[in-house]
Amino acid sequence: MSARREKRRGPTLLRGDQVDLTTTDQRLLDSRGPSDWVHTDPWRVLRIQSEFVEGFGALAELGPAVGVFGSARTQPDDPFYAVGEQVGRRLVEAGFAVITGGGPGAMEAANKGASEAGGVSVGLGIELPFETGLNPYVDVGVNFRYFFARKTMFVKYASGFVVLPGGLGTFDELFEALTLVQTQKVTSFPVVLVGVDYWSGLLDWLRGTVLADGKVSQADLDLLHVTDDVEETVALMVAGMARP
Repeated sequence: MSARREKRRGPTLLRGDQVDLTTTDQRLLDSRGPSDWVHTDPWRVLRIQSEFVEGFGALAELGPAVGVFGSARTQPDDPFYAVGEQVGRRLVEAGFAVITGGGPGAMEAANKGASEAGGVSVGLGIELPFETGLNPYVDVGVNFRYFFARKTMFVKYASGFVVLPGGLGTFDELFEALTLVQTQKVTSFPVVLVGVDYWSGLLDWLRGTVLADGKVSQADLDLLHVTDDVEETVALMVAGMARP
């Protein structure tokens, strides 16, 4: 086989028809041509980088914090809205900052409890077509374009998770946290599901189907604590901080 043309562009190797006849510097400095380069994947990398920089900069000195997840659809007259407020308040009184997704519903409730208790109330927002901005009880807010950048901030800066009743977004955050602990990608931290009646069906399925079929171990399920008691929830977060 005859040798093909070869060119290296930074860490990228190009061969054959993929070899171009210009240089990166030339393309950078040339003001002619279309402007659609700003929408390509390499440019997105810089946007992604900027989101990590903004998040790290905003939260680097946050101190001990707990992430609170829950449905954006929880209404102020829902009993779990009041529970969310209690959770936010008691976490602050126990020495934690509170981090939520910054949206309405259960997230707003936890931020409200934390802010009114004089603590640090953090909201990590995400650009969505059906949600508008951060709730008014967020004292430190960062808005993200990318879910994975936002999720990194939750995992990096929270030392435990409290999960109020929620839907698909809440499930996503819950199971990602459990997966990271199970695979030892992060140091183990407490995960508490608040609402025994709400979560019992999921736990029954995990035990009766997933565990019974050998798809998880009992140790995996032991990562989850389920309670209706706000004081127990906070105590589990404090105990998690005390573990080496």
